[in-house]
Formats: sequence, C-alpha cells, structure tokens
Amino acid sequence: MRKEYDFSTARKNPYAAQLKKQITIRLDEESVNYFKSISEELGMPYQSLINLYLRDCAATQRKLDLSWK
Repeated sequence: MRKEYDFSTARKNPYAAQLKKQITIRLDEESVNYFKSISEELGMPYQSLINLYLRDCAATQRKLDLSWK
C-alpha cells in the first residue's frame, strides 16, 4: 500500500444514489432511543444501525410471531 493517495481527480460513484432509498417511517421513541444508545457505543449513525438490523432480518427471512390471544 502507498503511504498517500491522490484523490484530486477522483469522482463520486454515479450509482451511489441508487443504492439506498429515502423513506419516512414512524418509530416509537423507545425503539429509536435503543438504537441510538447502541450506535453511540459503536460510533456509527443510528440510521445505519437500523438499516443493518433490517437487512439482517431480510437476509435470514426472520419473521415476527404475531399471535393475538
């Protein structure tokens, strides 16, 4: 590896905007605070942490058991 790299001629990824979709989602305050506290420990944005968790749920086909009694 080089000690220094020259990024003066670099350009942004033209496909970066297509990688994520901005949405509005309503979450309860307790859930947001939970992810915010974990994100502070890890040093990453809480939105990224929520995205990683949801991506893991989708990848493992995890489903909730919503049995109303």
